[in-house]
Amino acid sequence: MSRRDVVDPATKSRAKAELYAAFAASGKALANGTRLELLDLLAQGERTVDALAAAAGLNLTTASAHLQTLKQAGFVATRRDGVRVHYRLAGDDVAQLLALLRTVALTHQAAVSPARDAYLGLGAGTDPARATEITREQLRDRAAAGHVVVLDVRPAHEYAAGHIPGAVSIPVEELAERITELPEGAEIVVYCRGEFCVLAYDAVRLLTDRGRHAIRLDDGMLEWRLADLPVDTGELA
Repeated sequence: MSRRDVVDPATKSRAKAELYAAFAASGKALANGTRLELLDLLAQGERTVDALAAAAGLNLTTASAHLQTLKQAGFVATRRDGVRVHYRLAGDDVAQLLALLRTVALTHQAAVSPARDAYLGLGAGTDPARATEITREQLRDRAAAGHVVVLDVRPAHEYAAGHIPGAVSIPVEELAERITELPEGAEIVVYCRGEFCVLAYDAVRLLTDRGRHAIRLDDGMLEWRLADLPVDTGELA
């Protein structure tokens, strides 16, 4: 080995520090609850800045600033349509990272479980939204046999961007008025964005209170996509 091939320890140390600083930049971009929520929304499909701001309850300036941080870190990509800028996740690996981060946090951070329960309304006592749930595999089997109605309670544009094949779209805020569209006596499997999405919990409670047999998919569209299961797109005919 020539003297030119030998890297002195100080140079290697600086290079290692720069490498880990580059890793840390990604972590820094994720170290904000609002930015994680924006990634969660984008995991459902592409959106404009205006739509993201409205869905997350942010003003446009704040939403744009958070999205720029995510873009600089490489987590989101954009396309321009006239004067409108559309954001999307930079890749499936970003969705996988988001899902893994939440799983690790739930497993190792004591504060996550009570915070989840408070958000999802999972108090003490019997709760139909918690007691009755099925896995993706069980849902596929029951749907293939024609034994269930699959109900997507996300906003209509999220359903159009991608949904479980055969699912019926009734956004949760319309469910009370449109409940008669669901066949009486059928078992209804409800899903929404993901494992921590409150929409499915609220829908199961509403349906149960109205005398319907409703159960919940134990995760949601994010996990369904990451499992590489079939996804349909487009609105209901």
